[in-house]
Amino acid sequence: MSTTYETLAEHFRKLSRLEHAMTYLSWDQMVVMPEQGVSRRSDAMAELAAIHHDLLTADELGAQFAKASAEANDETAVSIREMKRVWSQATCLPAELVRAKIKAGSRCEHGWRTQRHANDWSGFLENFTEVLELGREEARLRQAADAEAFATPYDAMLDLHCCGDSKALIDSVFQRLRDELPGLITEVVAKQKKRSLLEMTGHFETDVQQQLNHQLMRSLGFDFDAGRLDESMHPFSTGEAGDLRITTRFTDDGFLDAMLATAHETGHASYEGGLPQAWQGLPVGGYRNMCIHESQSLLFEKQIFLSRAFMSYVTPQVTAAFPQMASHSAENLWHLATRVEPGFIRVDADEVTYPLHVLLRYEIESDLINGDLEARDIPDCWNEKMQSYLGLSTDGNYSDGCLQDIHWTDGAFGYFPSYTLGAVNGAQIFACIKQQHPDWQERLAEGDVVFIRQWLQEKIWSQASLLESQPLMVAATGQETSPESYLVHLRARYLEDSY
Repeated sequence: MSTTYETLAEHFRKLSRLEHAMTYLSWDQMVVMPEQGVSRRSDAMAELAAIHHDLLTADELGAQFAKASAEANDETAVSIREMKRVWSQATCLPAELVRAKIKAGSRCEHGWRTQRHANDWSGFLENFTEVLELGREEARLRQAADAEAFATPYDAMLDLHCCGDSKALIDSVFQRLRDELPGLITEVVAKQKKRSLLEMTGHFETDVQQQLNHQLMRSLGFDFDAGRLDESMHPFSTGEAGDLRITTRFTDDGFLDAMLATAHETGHASYEGGLPQAWQGLPVGGYRNMCIHESQSLLFEKQIFLSRAFMSYVTPQVTAAFPQMASHSAENLWHLATRVEPGFIRVDADEVTYPLHVLLRYEIESDLINGDLEARDIPDCWNEKMQSYLGLSTDGNYSDGCLQDIHWTDGAFGYFPSYTLGAVNGAQIFACIKQQHPDWQERLAEGDVVFIRQWLQEKIWSQASLLESQPLMVAATGQETSPESYLVHLRARYLEDSY
């Protein structure tokens, strides 16, 4: 006879199979689906989401959780905790709202693809206004379901992506970066102006870049029997062990941005591929939160790929792919890849200015969800903050301003802070790896990342959601999330020209 826990576990595995289907339908929509397929795909995705929501909020689950908890041992108690977390986050939302969010988000995302290129803010606003109103309703319901935990509606949305990382912790990290980064940027830009660099010129064929990016992924440990690389408007990673999907974005006037994006998404995919198979299909077997997920992608991108040592390994591959780069030394390529310059585009930003892009979005989306800012006022607010943080104006330039990101199109409010928390976590984690492997630079110069993947497998990937985020960071690094390692890393790389 099956236990109550086993009944619950099978119920959540069924939910996981639906999530699997929705994941790959979503990938198809963003990568290869024909233009005229959006309406039917939106309806199908909304229907699947509603079915998933109905199953997740089934009346009998509450009693089953109570009974299973009474019967639990140490191992199943953790799994029940994570199932109940997912259930609690869903039961406060009616199925009608879930369906409406999927439809509105699908329309908004699909329209955004052309509206951004056309600098069409008014067209985007028409779709986005509905997404925002639904997001506000969701946030209010989530806050009401646990009013003691969430001081504001936005706090409840933040918990979806950064669970276990309190707003107080996030605010303290952001305040330190807000205090330190402007002065650091000024120092770094002044230092780098004194360099004499050989600039990258010429045409870089997309098909050759694709081959180069495949080579990079293999160097970083990606298994192409268990995944693939494609092209999309906005780089992303999705899927699960055995079928990992990465996308990147190419331009023909340079190749570094695509390689950075590919390294980033390879980190995401490596985390997903390294999760324990014994817990597959259950919430406890999934990633801890997006702040941990982003730590893995940013560790691969910033700590490995952008290291001086790994760049010396990659440079011969670059010059073999593009003979016009033959006159570029590894040192010159590293300096090009680590150039700091305030810019408009978040995904193209260097790691010194990047957190300010996140701070801007964090402040805007918080005010949007809490009702302190209306959608129509976003461009002016964006422009004001860009000028304050980075000295750049986006007045009338919506494509390079408030239309540049995909996240708000489907109502993913509360996601942006995970990028900077991820960078901070990634630097803190890599500082431990470097301490335990003092020969790390010699290894990376030879293209050896096995020791890094093994450390991450043991300390992060295999732990899935067994621990909350801060206990996980303490177990892996000896302390909770702190900006110190990140600031040390930035000063070492950009002021001391090391790493």
